[in-house]
Amino acid sequence: MKRSRETAASELFVALYPRLAGWCRRLVDDDETAHEIASEAFTRLWARWTTVSEPRGFLYVTAANLVRDHWRRLERERRAVRRAGTEAALTPQPEQADPSVRLLVQALPERLRVPILLHYYADMPIREVSALTGRKEGTIKADLHTARELLRAHLRRSLDHSL
Repeated sequence: MKRSRETAASELFVALYPRLAGWCRRLVDDDETAHEIASEAFTRLWARWTTVSEPRGFLYVTAANLVRDHWRRLERERRAVRRAGTEAALTPQPEQADPSVRLLVQALPERLRVPILLHYYADMPIREVSALTGRKEGTIKADLHTARELLRAHLRRSLDHSL
């Protein structure tokens, strides 16, 4: 029994790790951090192996949460640097004028952020996002629409401020 569990986990790792790590890489812009996040997602899956019915979904949702934590940690670090005054010499653009999609996605509420990450960044169909999040396909479609509208409005405001 243990041998088949290890074999199944090993096969899953070989099949999914490269794509999961690549997805994380696009989100965090750093190879090492992406691999850490993907590895941590697999570690957490392994700890719950017997209770997880959909391993792929578990991995992507876990990784999305780890990416969010990474983004939050970076933002806390940026704020701490600004408070310390050392960033003044670097003269960064004000956050309001930075229409970075990553920052905008990070700012979305979790109910909108997770479907955006899974659908657009992990290339999962709406049907699969629905199954992974436990929400109806219509709800996922509505959440994706709402998220796109929020992102579009914020990008417009950012562009207006930079003119």
